[in-house]
Amino acid sequence: MSISRSIPMRMAALPLALCAAVAVQAQTQVALLTPASQLQETVVTATRIAQPLTDVVADVSIVDRETIERSGATGLVDVLARLPGVQFVRNGGPGTSSSLYLRGASTNYTAVYVDGIRMDSQAGSGGASWEALPLSMVDRIEVLRGPAAAVYGSDSIAGVVQIFTKKGEAGMAPYVGVGAGSHGTWRGEAGVSGATGAWDYALGVARETSKGFDSKTNAGHNPDRDGYRSTAANGRLGFQIDDAHRLEGSLLYNDTNSGYDTSAADDRNLRRTQALGLNWQARWTEHYSTRLSVSESRDRYETRPSPYLTETRLRGYLFQNDWHFGIHQLSATLERREDHLESTSIDHDRQRAQNALALGYGLRTGAHTLQLNARHDRDSEFGGKTTGSAAYGYEFVKNWRATASVGTAFRAPTLYQRFSDYGDATLQPETSRNAELGLHWQDGVHGVSLTAYRNRVSNLINYVSGPGPCPGGSAGMYPGCYANVGKAQLEGVTLAGATKLGQVLLHGSIDWQNPRDRDTGKLLARRSKRYATLGAETALAGWNLGGEWQLASRRYDNPANTTVLGGYGMLNLSASTRLARDWQLVARVDNLNDRDYVLAKDYATAGRTFYVGLKWAPQY
Repeated sequence: MSISRSIPMRMAALPLALCAAVAVQAQTQVALLTPASQLQETVVTATRIAQPLTDVVADVSIVDRETIERSGATGLVDVLARLPGVQFVRNGGPGTSSSLYLRGASTNYTAVYVDGIRMDSQAGSGGASWEALPLSMVDRIEVLRGPAAAVYGSDSIAGVVQIFTKKGEAGMAPYVGVGAGSHGTWRGEAGVSGATGAWDYALGVARETSKGFDSKTNAGHNPDRDGYRSTAANGRLGFQIDDAHRLEGSLLYNDTNSGYDTSAADDRNLRRTQALGLNWQARWTEHYSTRLSVSESRDRYETRPSPYLTETRLRGYLFQNDWHFGIHQLSATLERREDHLESTSIDHDRQRAQNALALGYGLRTGAHTLQLNARHDRDSEFGGKTTGSAAYGYEFVKNWRATASVGTAFRAPTLYQRFSDYGDATLQPETSRNAELGLHWQDGVHGVSLTAYRNRVSNLINYVSGPGPCPGGSAGMYPGCYANVGKAQLEGVTLAGATKLGQVLLHGSIDWQNPRDRDTGKLLARRSKRYATLGAETALAGWNLGGEWQLASRRYDNPANTTVLGGYGMLNLSASTRLARDWQLVARVDNLNDRDYVLAKDYATAGRTFYVGLKWAPQY
C-alpha cells in the first residue's frame, strides 16, 4: 500500500502525541461511553440487524445525543467531521452546498439513511444533501466505513451513514431551546416525546436564521452577506400491538433558503427535503422475526434568479427476514427502490427501478466472528449487478482482536448523468473492490485500533470537457459530458481512539490517505492526504469542558493538481452546565485561533465564531 511519507513536521509529531495521550476504542467510536454502556451498545447499520457492538467486525463509529448536545455543534457535517476517516467541504457558510468525503471517496459514494429511509438526489452526480439534514432532529448517528453494497445496494462504495431521530419513552418529556451566535445567527427549537399505554411519540420543530457572511472571494461576485434560514420538523409515532408486533411511522421535513454568489445578483438556493416511512416489525417465534417497511423521500432544489429546478423522489419497499439459532444469525431481504427525477435540464421526467435479493450470515463463537453477505440488484435500465462481502475477526489473546474483510460495491449513474443535456444513456455503473485489515485492543475505556484499507474504483464517471453535442443532449455545443472514463484508488491507514486519564477523557484520530486517480496519479480534488482530530473533555466545577484540535494537510482544488489549497489547524472549544435541574447552558467557539483557511477555491470560511444556547427540559 503506497502511502506518502512527505509529512510536515507538525503532522509527523501527531502519532507520538496520539499514542502517548490517546488509546483507541476497538470500533473507533466517538460516543463517550462508560464500560457498562459499551457492553450494552448495539449497532444496526453494519448488517441491518441490531447487534452488540462487540460482535461487529466492520469499522463503525457511534455518536449519541448526549455527545451532540455537549459538543454545541450547529451542523451535522460539523459533528461528522470529528470522526475518523471523515472530511467535508462546504461552499461558503452553513446552509450552502456541503460534501462529505468518507475515506477519501466522493460524497455520492456514501449511502445515507434517516430512520431507515434512503436519502439521495438523482440530480447532478447524486448524493445526499447534507446541508438539508437538521442536526436538531438527530438523536443518534452510526457511521459504517467500508463498502456495504452487499447489504444496501447501490451507492455504498465508501460506507453508510445512518441517522436516527428521537423515539418516545415512558412518561412525557417536553423541551424548548434558544440560541444565538456569530453573524446574526438565531436558533429556536421545541418538542415533546413520551409514551402512554401501547403508544409512543416524538415531535419536534426547529427554526434557524443567520445574516451570514460574504461567501465568495473572487472578483465580480455580489459582495453581500449570504445568509440563510431553515425550518425543520420531525415526528415518530409507534404502536406496540402486542409483545411480538410493532407499527411505527416517521417524518422528517426541512426547508432551507441560503445565499450564494455566482454572479452580481443575490443568488439563492432553495432546498426542500422530506422523508416519510412506515414500518411493521414482527417476532413470530423465538428464532424468527421480520420487518416490512415502505418509505418515500423527496429532494427539491431550485435556484433564483437563475431558472433551475430539480426534484428527486425515491420510494423504497423492504421485506427483511431474520433467523437466530444460538451462535448463528441469518437474514434474507427483498428490496425495491424506485427513482424519479424532474429537472429543467431534462426534456421529460425520468424514472427507473431496482429490485434486489440480499442474503446474510453471521457467526460468533468463542474467539471467532464471521460475517458473510451477498446481494443481487437488477436495474430496469442496465441489468443485474451482484456484490458480496466477507469479514472475519479473531480475538487471538484477551482484549486483542485482528480483523480482515473484502467486499465489492457499485454505484448506478444518476438519472441526470444519463438523461440530461450533459448525459449519456449508455453509462454503466461504477464498481469497486475493497480489502482492509484491522488490529484492535480494548480494556474497559482504554483501547487501540489501527485500520488499513485499499478500495479500487473502476468505470469511474467523470465530467469530461470537450466539444458536444453530448449523447443525451439536444443539438448544439456543450462544454462537456458525463462518461465512464476514470479509475480511482482510495487507500489509507486510520488510527483513532479514546482513553481516560484521571478526570480527563481524551479522544482522537489520524488518517493517512492517498485518494488518487489511477490513470494520472493525481490526488483527487479537495482531499487532504493527512488529517487529524485530537480532543479532550473533563468535568470541572459543574461544567463539562471540551476542546478539539482539527488539522489537515494541503489539498488541490482541481483534478490537475495545479490549484493548491493550504493546510490548516483549528482549535474549537465547548462548555456546558446545568443552571438548574431543568435548564442547560451550552457554549461553543469554533476556530478560536481565527485561522484563515480555504475549503474550496473562491469560497470564504467563517473565521472565529461563537454560539450560546439555552435549553429547558424537565428532569423527572
